[in-house]
Amino acid sequence: MKRTPFLPAPLGGLIFGLFAASTVAHAQEVLPRPTLPFAGKLDPARDKAQPAWPELAKAPKGAPNVVVVLLDDVGFSAASTFGGVAQTPTLQQLANNGISYNQFHVTALCSPTRAALLTGRNHHEVGFGTVADNSSGYPGYNSIWSKDTVSVAEVLRQNGYSTAAFGKWHNTPGWEITPAGPYDHWPTSLGFEQFYGFMGGFDSQYEPRLYRNTTPVEPPATPEQGYHLVADMADQATRWLNTHDAIYPDKPFFLWFAPGGTHWPQHVPKDWIAKYQGKFDQGWDKLREENFARQKKAGVIPANAVLTPRPPELPAWDSLSPDEKKLLARQAEISAAFLAFVDAQVGRVLDNIRAAGQADNTVVFYIVGDNGSALNANLLGNDALDATGKPLSVAERLKNLAELGGPKFDNLFGAAWGWADNTPFQYGKGIPAYLGGTRNPLVVSWPKGITDKGAVRSQFGHAIDLAPTIYEITGVKFPEQVEGVRQTPLSGQSLAVSFTQPNALSRRTLQYFEIGGNRGIYKDGWWAGSRNVANNPNSVWTSAPYGQRDWELYNLNEDFSQANNLAGKNPQKVAELAALFDQEAWRNDVYPLSPIAGVGRPAPATAGRTLFTYRAGVNRIPSRNAPDVIRRAHRITAELEIGSGDNGVIIANGGRFGGYSLFVKDGRLVYEANAHGQRSARIVSSAVLPKGKLKVAFSFEPDAAAPAGQPNAAVAGTGRLYVNDQPVGEGRISKITLSNYDSQDVGSDLGTPVSNDYKVPYAFSGKLNKVEVELR
Repeated sequence: MKRTPFLPAPLGGLIFGLFAASTVAHAQEVLPRPTLPFAGKLDPARDKAQPAWPELAKAPKGAPNVVVVLLDDVGFSAASTFGGVAQTPTLQQLANNGISYNQFHVTALCSPTRAALLTGRNHHEVGFGTVADNSSGYPGYNSIWSKDTVSVAEVLRQNGYSTAAFGKWHNTPGWEITPAGPYDHWPTSLGFEQFYGFMGGFDSQYEPRLYRNTTPVEPPATPEQGYHLVADMADQATRWLNTHDAIYPDKPFFLWFAPGGTHWPQHVPKDWIAKYQGKFDQGWDKLREENFARQKKAGVIPANAVLTPRPPELPAWDSLSPDEKKLLARQAEISAAFLAFVDAQVGRVLDNIRAAGQADNTVVFYIVGDNGSALNANLLGNDALDATGKPLSVAERLKNLAELGGPKFDNLFGAAWGWADNTPFQYGKGIPAYLGGTRNPLVVSWPKGITDKGAVRSQFGHAIDLAPTIYEITGVKFPEQVEGVRQTPLSGQSLAVSFTQPNALSRRTLQYFEIGGNRGIYKDGWWAGSRNVANNPNSVWTSAPYGQRDWELYNLNEDFSQANNLAGKNPQKVAELAALFDQEAWRNDVYPLSPIAGVGRPAPATAGRTLFTYRAGVNRIPSRNAPDVIRRAHRITAELEIGSGDNGVIIANGGRFGGYSLFVKDGRLVYEANAHGQRSARIVSSAVLPKGKLKVAFSFEPDAAAPAGQPNAAVAGTGRLYVNDQPVGEGRISKITLSNYDSQDVGSDLGTPVSNDYKVPYAFSGKLNKVEVELR
């Protein structure tokens, strides 16, 4: 992160004084605005005094409402509006009444793109060179959103806008996501007055871990009652809009609507999946050709664009077995249905704005993906794993085909479908050496400000251009200083000129890209990219030799899809662009490339502790901030008071796809664990628990020490149950894993259930006085 150079005290004081004086003269450049002198009259006599109130922040006259819709993990051609199978009538209506950009770019990964969109700075400048979960101790990668990169939401809020965010956040350091804070980097501390959604990179669409502002809340309904997170988001956003309009009908609003679709887990109601049955039986090779033809017909890609070939890592569809094709086709149907469902929920929110008479002066930015479609699944997808974390056989998975897309499966389609969704480009998510990872559709609709309806724009744009565009169209000036902190200048350039001038030159002539050592650099129509290949046994995209490939070169002025690598014909241009990338990398805190996650990361709240004491109702502690029991000997002890018929969870950590639970069922003490959704232990006490006050316990003794250098490796061992210090049960535990988005709960099991023996929350009906977890 770039900082203001150190100045000696006298000179620094002089400059600060001059700066302060200038900001009084140009008050809009400083937030909050300096307090103006009292405009009334003071007098000892009340009848001679004249009151005057400080002026409240007020948006510029006629400033539009702003809605930003940001989808997740969607390829350039996935939506029907841009050639795909998934029907997106909301997006299409906006495109028909507004303009579509076919050369808009993101960073190729979710947290980085969100940071760039919300600040107008490059992702490394904000500390998000990678996703928040993989942060490390370097300025470009620490995931700590600094106060010198203020968000557009905060600037709009201090200029008279109401602000709210719904859905996925994923821009708070992992160690700060706890029910006890700190809250410095939560949405409500970064410009949003209201937040409703989830804090991580993904969550169950049926049983999500939600927050309202900074308070954990549970979903208002169950999957059996028809609950789905994106529909809930639409309900919540509509309620906020209605409340806002009722109280402040003349005050503009900024709405950030960021559903988790179509990111894994790909969850969608069955009736939506049924609409796409048979739509993908032709396979990914044919689908690419069909999408490409539709794109040309719709005019969203130029007539001379070339369809890039299937990469060598992926097999031809025709080489697969009938059973493999059946499984994979179902996965694609679910993904398409998910996108269509999400688009419909966006439509509900926009319909509400339209019904309120606000549509004409509401500008909608609909960004179809924070990166290209996902490529990180196995070739045959991820929907059901064995206890070791490997996919079950195709035959086993076909038994559950009708249930895929439901709450019991954590599914993501096979990698080649992601490649197909990125038509006509190469590769996809996480690989910004190619456009498949970085180019996503942008549709802008603003009836009052855009009259060239249905047009396609080809100006080169980037996520960092969104905030400057919002500043220009709202008339809100970007501040030089916020809360006493001098701001890092904007890196983006406004796209607003292209709203009314179809042939306006691209204001962005230079842009670097980097994620995980994958590099890209754009300059005046030329693009150079270098792919980084990691030694990852779980990735389809691993092929030796590992490390960075040679730079490739493309002339995007003539080659829309990067089909013609010119590196061999123009080595001088390659060298020029490689040097330019290095220059931009140093300027934006990109180095070191692909740092090891966790280096320099602040220790979690559990660091150094071996004894943890919890009371009933201490819930929603993220697993990363709970005792690490999967790798070492430990003992869980609970003091209970139990009566006739009392059952329920004593303590649980994790959920359906990995976790453990200590609970009472039919009067007996039970310990159950699962790994990747498969039961890995179940130990039941030999007798019914006695009534009254008692102490129950569970202990785990591993067979051997956890392997060195594998921080996430679980170990097998023996588990034992105790009642009042007497052994009452023993069994083997093959493995304990923790799911990605559940939590530790005391006195109940929230989110997805660890055990199929009960339904959440299965709250303990007796009295739970204390639970202790001791690491040994």
